[in-house]
Amino acid sequence: MSRRGRKAALPPGEPPRRPPTQVPGTLLVEHRNKKGGVARYDFEECVGAAPLRASMAGLFAGFCTRGVWDSLDTSEQGFWIVQKFSQFMAKYHPEVRDVDGVTVGVWKEWKLSRVMTPTGYNQVTFIARLLREDLRLSPAARETINERITPVKSVEQSYSTDEFTQTTTVARRLFRAAHLRVTANAAYLAAWRAGEYTEGGADWLVGEALDCIARTGDAPRYLGKGDRLRMIHRYIRPMGGQDALHTWRRLFPNLSEMTALATLLTVEHGLNLSTVAHMAVPRAAPDPGEDGFPVYRLELEKQRRGSSRHFETRNFADFGASSPGRLITQALEVTSFARALVHEEAPDLDRLLIWRDSSGRAYGEDIVRVGQFGVGTTTTYACVWAKAEGLPGSPFRRGRRTANVLHRREPGQNTQDTHDSVYVLQDKQAQQGVIGTIADGLDSAVETARETVLVASLRDGPDPNDEPTATADCHDNKRSHFTAHGVSCAASFLLCLACPNARVHPGHHPRLAHLHQALGYLRSVMEPIQWDEDWYDAHARLGHLQKLLGQPAWDRALGDVTQADRDMIDHLLKGDFDQ
Repeated sequence: MSRRGRKAALPPGEPPRRPPTQVPGTLLVEHRNKKGGVARYDFEECVGAAPLRASMAGLFAGFCTRGVWDSLDTSEQGFWIVQKFSQFMAKYHPEVRDVDGVTVGVWKEWKLSRVMTPTGYNQVTFIARLLREDLRLSPAARETINERITPVKSVEQSYSTDEFTQTTTVARRLFRAAHLRVTANAAYLAAWRAGEYTEGGADWLVGEALDCIARTGDAPRYLGKGDRLRMIHRYIRPMGGQDALHTWRRLFPNLSEMTALATLLTVEHGLNLSTVAHMAVPRAAPDPGEDGFPVYRLELEKQRRGSSRHFETRNFADFGASSPGRLITQALEVTSFARALVHEEAPDLDRLLIWRDSSGRAYGEDIVRVGQFGVGTTTTYACVWAKAEGLPGSPFRRGRRTANVLHRREPGQNTQDTHDSVYVLQDKQAQQGVIGTIADGLDSAVETARETVLVASLRDGPDPNDEPTATADCHDNKRSHFTAHGVSCAASFLLCLACPNARVHPGHHPRLAHLHQALGYLRSVMEPIQWDEDWYDAHARLGHLQKLLGQPAWDRALGDVTQADRDMIDHLLKGDFDQ
């Protein structure tokens, strides 16, 4: 018996049933989720002592019945881990007959046997959760099992630019082809229903076949030899053939195309796969506003551990080809015929991702079947889809991470703390991006600090008690901030503007504006490192003065520069000005 049986879907409108899960007298455990899906696990398939297998089956069944697990994927993964544990016990500790024989040493060996990757971490913590439920576990073993295990950091990273482009290109190509195909045939069908084609002609036969597909889900057929349904011959040539692409796919998308749509919803809006797979049909606001653009309201539900749920709504407007709501408009158009037929069979099933195929394959618990139609998509199928399209694995987890960390840069259906700690801080591309941001911030801080370097006071006119210098007036020449007090200041005149004793009045403005301009000219002919060392600070102080005075006043000062000002600045820059 396989470790997971076929899932059975409930009839529309019937409430889910969750009966006791372990079949009496056997080691067969059934897990039923709230949607009516069923998975069966036979613990006879596990190796090792029969009492230990029976105990593990009972503990496993307890988690199924108490509502701890609702997802069948969770129980399937759990059964796989139990098989790994039973193989370990049978190989290394065949003497342990039941849970009460699990000692501290046995547990530590099991823990050490697992490589501490996310998979290994899940194996250890899962078995720990099961064993804790058994009261026969020894106190010493229970204490050891209860010791905290440090979670393993996720190794999953966002897409590189090339990977993201490749994934979105494939998804857009597939979905766009479906959209063009369905909308073109929908227009054809509308024209036929409006009587625009001559009855009996090729165009009319195509329209009649499309009408049959829209009403029944398939082309016109009859019961032929061997009780096989065959397409009525007169429609085959006008339709171009009798395969899926020329018949039902004219009006219905397939699972590959709906997975492409789910990928686009994930990478554009940062949504979780379970949210996309269970997304209700978006409704447009009844009043589109004066511009007439539809605004869609998306009701989103994200499943969490246990029975908790996260609910939120988002609004997306379709106001053009690149608008957030355009993908929703196209999704509604592509699925319109499929949703209409499913609604007839299951009127309470309100879902966006509906597709048709005739294989009847099971792709995971999230896919509900209504006749020939399937609802939703899964990671299981996405891996198959990605491999067929040459993509690096399922696009949903990495696509969502890329969208929320690098593009949207905000949480997607989780808290800000989770977004920062689990997604942003552990993502290498986000780390690289932050380096530039931090560097820009530091540069900005340095520039700001260097800009605020004018210490001299601004005055409306000269003070008779001040002593004129080459760049400003000095209020106290013997209390310099750059040389010893009690003697005349011997610092460069370029430092006057950095001294609180300096006074700058309008008579200095032309000379200082000319000095600022001259330093700028020097910058263009000197090595940058040398110019920074010799002139940066002086130029920055003058630039700050320019901002304080304003550009009009600075322009007037440049117009008032005299030959005496030019000569003084020339001597100052050459270093032959007598102090």
